[in-house]
Amino acid sequence: MSDEGTRYEDTRHEDTRHEDTRYEAVRSRDARFDGEFFFAVRTTGIYCRPSCPAVTPKRRNVRFYATAAAAQGSGFRACRRCRPDAVPGSAAWNVRADVVGRAMRLIGDGVVDREGVGGLAARLGYSTRQVQRQLTAEVGAGPVALARAQRAHTARILLQTTELPVTQIAFAAGFASVRQFNDTIRTVYASTPSQLRAAAPRTAPAARGAATPAAGVPLRLAHRGPYRSTAVFDLLAAEAVPGVEAVAGSRGRRTYRRTLRLPYGTGIVAVEERPGTAAVRHRAGGTGRTAGAPDPGAAHPGGWLDARLHLTDLRDLTTAVQRLRRLFDLDADPHAVDARLGADARLGPLVAARPGLRSPGAADPDELAVRALVGRAEAERLVLRYGKRLDAECETLTRLFPEAAVLAEAEPGGPLGALTAALADGTLRLDPGADREEARVALLALPGMDERTAAVIRTRALGDPDVAPPGVDAPDTWRPWRSYAVGHLRAAGEL
Repeated sequence: MSDEGTRYEDTRHEDTRHEDTRYEAVRSRDARFDGEFFFAVRTTGIYCRPSCPAVTPKRRNVRFYATAAAAQGSGFRACRRCRPDAVPGSAAWNVRADVVGRAMRLIGDGVVDREGVGGLAARLGYSTRQVQRQLTAEVGAGPVALARAQRAHTARILLQTTELPVTQIAFAAGFASVRQFNDTIRTVYASTPSQLRAAAPRTAPAARGAATPAAGVPLRLAHRGPYRSTAVFDLLAAEAVPGVEAVAGSRGRRTYRRTLRLPYGTGIVAVEERPGTAAVRHRAGGTGRTAGAPDPGAAHPGGWLDARLHLTDLRDLTTAVQRLRRLFDLDADPHAVDARLGADARLGPLVAARPGLRSPGAADPDELAVRALVGRAEAERLVLRYGKRLDAECETLTRLFPEAAVLAEAEPGGPLGALTAALADGTLRLDPGADREEARVALLALPGMDERTAAVIRTRALGDPDVAPPGVDAPDTWRPWRSYAVGHLRAAGEL
């Protein structure tokens, strides 16, 4: 056999082994892989998440896809039992710094809906053909198909949680026409919009009746694996800037609220801290639970955080959700993080004590950069002096954090002026598709910017999972999760 033939056989065997591993995850209904891949059943025309409770199909009838959009593009419909469109996003897109990872983060932020494929390509520095080719080769769908799948998911949320007219939902979800909306819903869910609304869970009608635009859109923000919510809410409470943020309630049952500046308008969000539950042990073929009383500081297994969004323009729903997911680090894979860090002699006991510890991001990257540079007290002053007042204030939430351009003009001198000017003119980019290495270089070129502050901005604003601040002994064996390792050391009081 020729060398080329040998390489082909090796690749084919590797693909087979990879798919066999995925099939084992499907057979055992392993929720750890929800969102990491999808499987479709040739005989039923339906695609599912790995943990779907339906009868496991025969191996020969199963096809695997990297994204829901790829499964939809192959003609499969979303399962009505497991709702595969509602799973957490793949952790790979947050870890990866290449063009595909950056493109997936930008598509999630709604860039294709707002700026088209050309706008996406321009942000990435590639041609539209190159972006299309790379995405199709790796995830099985191009940017238009990926954005379409996301619009369908947004539409389903609005149909099943609000009483908004179908026509209004179509445009709020980002569809160009009602006909396009109807065709997509039928293709993805094998239902009309009215049927999809009528099929909402029995628990939904009461909430749906109250879910007018004024009352907000109720959401469940899904995550995989254990989630150490207490540590995240502790950090948000310590950092909260009055007027923009507020944290209320007793530890373990707090509510985090904040204002949002969004592409089409503004928003106010409330996210609930879920009390911890007993740990879960995964076993092949099933799940066993450890009995015990709820622990407010404990992690809980894969589930969700309850949230409610009040938006002045519902077209911002997708973008707002993605920004919350980054803030709360909901697309992380805690199983992969804990497995790597837990094997380290120094970190092992810390990981065992705090499984599912997350590395929070930012709801607004530019805002986070300013706050990291100036500190909480100065950030409060900037909000009071330059923050735009909301048209409809909500208790203590009265303002938006001032935009970089406003600060650059109002206070042009010193490190703050240099940072905000770079953000305003695009010299420094911190959006979801920013090149992390280019951003690091641009940050360190700013006067008054030190390595430690730059590391905070990379970790939080850019969502970089592999940042070690200066002075921290972070060996390569902790890669690519050094940001999480630092979080464990800080939680244990070692930093």
